[in-house]
Amino acid sequence: MARPVELLLLQNVENLGIVGDIVKVRAGFARNYLLPHALAEHPTEAKIEALKEIRAKALATLASQRAQRSETIAKLTGVTIKLTRSCNDQGVLYGSITQRDIADALVAAGYAVDMRAVRLAAPFRRIGSYTCTIQFERDLRADISIDVAADRALELIEAQRQADLVAEAAISASEAEDREEMASKPRRPKSKA
Repeated sequence: MARPVELLLLQNVENLGIVGDIVKVRAGFARNYLLPHALAEHPTEAKIEALKEIRAKALATLASQRAQRSETIAKLTGVTIKLTRSCNDQGVLYGSITQRDIADALVAAGYAVDMRAVRLAAPFRRIGSYTCTIQFERDLRADISIDVAADRALELIEAQRQADLVAEAAISASEAEDREEMASKPRRPKSKA
């Protein structure tokens, strides 16, 4: 098994490090990705010194980006987004709602959210209410509500609501009759055996 390779990052690499970091990565990742894309090189003292100014700028940029993301997360807490989509009579969407749809709706509503920050276990395929997590970093996360509505009145769903109302009324009437019947029956005393 190959030993990890130690490299100096020349650019910020997501989930790995920022400019000037010395990181240990697998040999294949270094050979196939970092080195060919000029994202890293083997560290020397001269290269580390040359990157100190760029590293300071990168740290400042990351700090301002984190502050902006914290502000966005604070605004997103308790937000509800409404999406209207076409669906069949059973409420199944013709096209599912994905991370991109949610990110676009949030951007349209005035929130700076990238598609990669939207965390979905699976795309939404039916109308209804859902919860979605927006996460920028491990500790910067917020849950938002998403209401997926049909673009037209659904006959089947409306018929189901009417049937439920009729069934509830029938059950209520039946329960009332049972109570009246129980109240009108004379009670027999219990015999001791």
